Amino acid sequence: MESRKHRKGKMESNSAEVRGSQRLQALLHHFQPSITNNPHNLKRSHFTSKPTKRAAVLICLFEGSDGNLRVILTLRASSLSRHSGEVALPGGKREEGDADDVETALREAKEEIGLDPSLVSVITLLEPFHTKYGITVIPVVGILSNKDAFSPVLDSAEVEAIFDVPLEMFLKNENRRAEEREWMGEKHLVHYFDYEFENTQYVIWAITAAILIRAATVLLQRPPEFLEQRPKIWGGITENDMIMLQNSSK
Repeated sequence: MESRKHRKGKMESNSAEVRGSQRLQALLHHFQPSITNNPHNLKRSHFTSKPTKRAAVLICLFEGSDGNLRVILTLRASSLSRHSGEVALPGGKREEGDADDVETALREAKEEIGLDPSLVSVITLLEPFHTKYGITVIPVVGILSNKDAFSPVLDSAEVEAIFDVPLEMFLKNENRRAEEREWMGEKHLVHYFDYEFENTQYVIWAITAAILIRAATVLLQRPPEFLEQRPKIWGGITENDMIMLQNSSK
């Protein structure tokens, strides 16, 4: 395994060498100042929680042929004991050898789909998501500026398929539905997004959908067209929710 110092140097050089469209460059430059002024956004420090209680996922973005941002997703293997056959972001639990959340996300992406960490420029970390199983999930946002350099190699024990979707779809009402659920006496919405890729239908939902709604809101800098109504464990009612609820009551 690469040393932490070597990996850190590689990450910093990647971020400085992002090429591609003006849109990708603008996205990188937008987050670079916040990383410099607020190291928490890309904190590379040792973990404080137990290995089994922390995980990281990679929100790997690239520019599609239409000029819009797309994100890479996987379909989990049907043989897995948990969340089998569900859509997920590449990622997984922290291991003892991982120096930080970035390393966890990049290592897992390499293991699951063969994504070389040197192809990814990490630009920021989103706020953590806490699950009812007591696991803290850290979304790591990275840019894949040269999509052609990525040739997926799937770990069949964990991943059945890989596909990509427009990031913007997680802000739109199209192909979306929601169900009201209750947990610990609190009502919230679970969002489902339907997407067809190469004649296969996929459903993105639960925590994966919630993470991507937040990612799209932050990266595209606008709120979703719908009421999120997240559970308190994921941040609860948003400012945009409050505006929509106020407008609907008039």
